[in-house]
Order: sequence, then structure tokens, then C-alpha cells
Amino acid sequence: MRLKIEILERRDNKLLNRSEIKYRLVHPGEPTPSRQKVREQLSLNLQVPPEVVIVDNQHSKFGKKYTEGYAKVYRAKEDAMLLEPDFILIRNGLKSKEGDKNAEKGNVQS
Repeated sequence: MRLKIEILERRDNKLLNRSEIKYRLVHPGEPTPSRQKVREQLSLNLQVPPEVVIVDNQHSKFGKKYTEGYAKVYRAKEDAMLLEPDFILIRNGLKSKEGDKNAEKGNVQS
């Protein structure tokens, strides 16, 4: 599935070494895409590595064929690891939960 992403707003935040992006994903007839798929598609569109893209939030409205969200694109992965809260890093797959033995071993069960 190829997502169509429209960049609604892009703002450079030089203080935090990142770009802040508001986007709209058009996905007719498909469920809301996962954060991982959104990160991959944003990285392709913006021509940056996926590990510097952090999807902060995304929301779908019932009956609509699109999802709107907010993402941050850092200059380097180290900046993201330093500035983002742990729960956001965990949601984006850049950090594993402490105490979760399955996540540490890479044996995540669905």
C-alpha cells in the first residue's frame, strides 16, 4: 500500500535541530496506517533516514478517508534520543521498554 501524504505545514526549529511537520495521509478503503508505515513514507518523501523521523501523534475521524498528524524530523538520531520523552521513543520503535523481556530480545508478540 502506498500512502499519499500531503504536507500541510512545515516549520524549522533551529533551537532543537528539527523540522516540525503537520501532515495529512489519504488512505481510502484502508485502515489507519501504523506509525512505522507513516515514518517510512515520510522518510521517503522528505529524503531522510527513517530513524530521524518521530511521529508524535495522528488522528482519524470516523468515516473520513484521511488521517492528520504531527511529526518531527531531527537532524540526527542522537538529537531525537536526547530530546524526545521515552514513551514517544518506545512508540516509534527507537527504544525498548525497560523490564519487557520480549522487547529486549526482539521477540515482540502480536
